[in-house]
Amino acid sequence: MIPIYRSLAEIPTDFGSHVAAIGNFDGVHLGHREILSGAVEEARERGVRALVITFDPHPEQFLRPEVAPKMLTPIPERLRLLGLTGVDAVLVLPFDAALANMRAEEFVQRVLVGTLHVCALHEGGNFRFGYRAEAGVEELRAFGATYGFAVHVHHSVRVHGLEISSSVVRGLVATGDMKRARWMLGRPFAVRSTPARGRGVGTRLLVPTVNLAAYEALLPAFGVYVTQLTVGGRFFQAVTNVGNRPTFEGVGFGVETHILNFEPVELNQETQLELEFLLRLRGEMTWPSPEALKAQIFKDVVRAKRYFRSRADA
Repeated sequence: MIPIYRSLAEIPTDFGSHVAAIGNFDGVHLGHREILSGAVEEARERGVRALVITFDPHPEQFLRPEVAPKMLTPIPERLRLLGLTGVDAVLVLPFDAALANMRAEEFVQRVLVGTLHVCALHEGGNFRFGYRAEAGVEELRAFGATYGFAVHVHHSVRVHGLEISSSVVRGLVATGDMKRARWMLGRPFAVRSTPARGRGVGTRLLVPTVNLAAYEALLPAFGVYVTQLTVGGRFFQAVTNVGNRPTFEGVGFGVETHILNFEPVELNQETQLELEFLLRLRGEMTWPSPEALKAQIFKDVVRAKRYFRSRADA
């Protein structure tokens, strides 16, 4: 487990020199990983450590909470994914009024140079920082020349002709386009949560249905999906409904997963679940009767099993 610092006050006095990358890194998508791999590579060449500087909450959630987007990756998941990129440490700066009002040059002087001893920075071309996002990469280069650190600006990464960004990935997930989201993330979009209270959740899961606990981050568009559920290192093929289940009035919103290759498994309300969304089968619909819904569920299961067979044969 790499060191994670939650404030500047936690930075050791003997922190040493670092190659750093600054950003929100929501999703830790392929574009982010291109920047981070550059930072790691240069750190190894210089014989120093690679550091990620990120923020919690996301600046938009602090500055404009009424319109801030839901996150692809809540901070625990973001930290887990950042830890897989090869970086040596992560600094999570609390985004508050003091940081929001800090001028760009003060951030460079106090944080990057005075505390973190940054010798080089890797950033994307759209990087901005400082009070009201006053500075961009050209200003950062000028600060680097003044304060003695290198600045490397990375071009946008494209996949299948599409430019990768967190906002684009959020839009794809929000519309249920799991294929293109997977292209940009470099992995399936996934939700990590725990089971909701309900039947089958005790010391073992004895029924083939799992409902996720309330989840505050981004979920795919309402509908039915082919999914993979991971429980304690065991993988299950599944079909998941995201939505209000309108056929049954008053049931309310839920993320309900039906396991196809079910067998009893250890499970309680604290068990960590990972649900990967692989393919959207259809949108949410209201059916004229429970029988009509059951017939459609049967068709969904057949399509999901066909999907998994095709993956096994590929």
